[in-house]
Amino acid sequence: MAPPDHYFSSEPGSGYVPREITVRLAGEDRVLTSAPGVFSPERLDAGTNVLLSNVPAPPPGGNLLDLGCGWGPIALSLALESPHATVWAVDVNQRALDLVRQNAARLGLDNITACTPDNVPTDVRFMTIWSNPPIRVGKSELHSMLSTWLPRLEVGADAWLVVQRNLGSDSLHRWLQAEFPDDLTVTRAATNKGYRVLRARRRSGSGLTEPISVVPDAN
Repeated sequence: MAPPDHYFSSEPGSGYVPREITVRLAGEDRVLTSAPGVFSPERLDAGTNVLLSNVPAPPPGGNLLDLGCGWGPIALSLALESPHATVWAVDVNQRALDLVRQNAARLGLDNITACTPDNVPTDVRFMTIWSNPPIRVGKSELHSMLSTWLPRLEVGADAWLVVQRNLGSDSLHRWLQAEFPDDLTVTRAATNKGYRVLRARRRSGSGLTEPISVVPDAN
């Protein structure tokens, strides 16, 4: 029996059958390429849509990160909105990275670097991180991933994470507060369609005692 074809597999087992999909990114409908073996191959998933609808405009320059990029809707949005920035589209799935490169070329974008995590130089720091993180990799792996990347935010910069409420958004919020008590201010920025958008801001120094505020659930 073939192993399960998870979107977080390095090499998907399913056949490569590209398809065109139309999605709305940066205010316009875009015709892009997707394929089986990546996250949400047929459409813009609800969580990513909630994230993109509830984040402010990205910084105009610097290094911007899409963590767990899939076929690229977040990275493409960042690159379209900030053409002078360098967008890092990071994933372990090689097919996803190939699709990001194809889609970037299709949109005429030359400011996206699609690569695996170990190919991002260790000295790169990010002006923002946007992510629909791969919750289904398991809590331990998810925490390890966030512990690696969130400390690479520039001082005063924000990470924006969208997590489904039923898949542990509130427990992740509490973990972030406990894991980075002196480094990050974590708030719930939005609640929509069963998803939370968490905002984690890198503080200007350690040892600060800024309050952690939680927005009441709108649902």
